[in-house]
Amino acid sequence: MNSPQQEEEKKKAKEYEDYVKTKTPAHSLAKNMAAAFLCGGLICVLGQAIMNFCQHAGLDKETSGSWTSLLLVLLSVVLTGFNLYPKIAKWGGAGTLVPITGFANSVAAPAIEYQKEGQVFGIGCKIFTIAGPVILYGILTSAALGTIYYFLHLWGIV
Repeated sequence: MNSPQQEEEKKKAKEYEDYVKTKTPAHSLAKNMAAAFLCGGLICVLGQAIMNFCQHAGLDKETSGSWTSLLLVLLSVVLTGFNLYPKIAKWGGAGTLVPITGFANSVAAPAIEYQKEGQVFGIGCKIFTIAGPVILYGILTSAALGTIYYFLHLWGIV
């Protein structure tokens, strides 16, 4: 048998669980995946259109790719500055966060948010709060994989 105190704790736990269920938004996995696919696909289509335009204008493939990246980053930063990219990202989810545009947004958003704290202690200190871990772990992973590849190549495996 449970004591009255245990019964009261169970009742409070059940009430809290019910409260959390009412406040937690329901998400449809299929809808989120479709939105991410569509949004990411549109970003890629835009990138391909820029690439095709640059190549049609006479630029080589490498220069066209550089211009494509540059323009996508610029567009992302401008949309972030006008507070439009977060609205797109809320709808498109990972489709907006995974491409280079998402990385540009993750650098621009803190810079805009903390500019009121000054150039050094605001922008300088906080600009990489979101992008910093991505850069750090990207570099560490690249170094680790490069080291593994070096030894595999040294041993004649690859």
